[in-house]
Amino acid sequence: MVDPLTLVAFIPAALALNLTPGADMMFCLGQGVRAGPRAAWLASAGIATGGMIHVLLAGAGLSALIASAPIAFDVIRWIGVTYLLWLAFCALRNRPRTDATLPAPRGRPFRQGLLVNLTNPKVILFVLAFMPQFIRPEAGPVLTQFAIFGAVIGLGGFAINGLVGVFASSLGQRLARGSQILDWITAGIFTALAGRLALLERS
Repeated sequence: MVDPLTLVAFIPAALALNLTPGADMMFCLGQGVRAGPRAAWLASAGIATGGMIHVLLAGAGLSALIASAPIAFDVIRWIGVTYLLWLAFCALRNRPRTDATLPAPRGRPFRQGLLVNLTNPKVILFVLAFMPQFIRPEAGPVLTQFAIFGAVIGLGGFAINGLVGVFASSLGQRLARGSQILDWITAGIFTALAGRLALLERS
């Protein structure tokens, strides 16, 4: 259902995109620093799931409709900004701890990663600009091709972002116990991502 030569050309392009630092990678880095490797992997899984949802919506034609409507684009963007600022506030609101990292409740980093990805309209624009270049209608159902290419990007992103978070968690473990440095680092990352998203232009 996907032309083998097209898939061979797509994989290195997808890997290059996965290795490019972006909001998803920075979010996993922040989770790893603050809450350890398990939180980083859960956040990465949530981001990968959000990416697949974007890809399937694009394949169904819904993302094109959203991207063409300025109001919808801005609503999604500002929801994302507000959510990231809320996460920054929550990071600073934590009480002093007795361990260098915060135990991450099961599922919370996954939900946060999913919401961060879904409320980033840049992902919508990326999917619409990048994926159709590799779609061949004569090769089979378009939605199936979107799903296969999305799975390639999702799996690569899950592995790379998760490993970045695991690497960052070693930094968190080296910081002094009871220190609030971890909270400030995490809040700074989330605030920077919110600012980046707030300045995002549709072009």
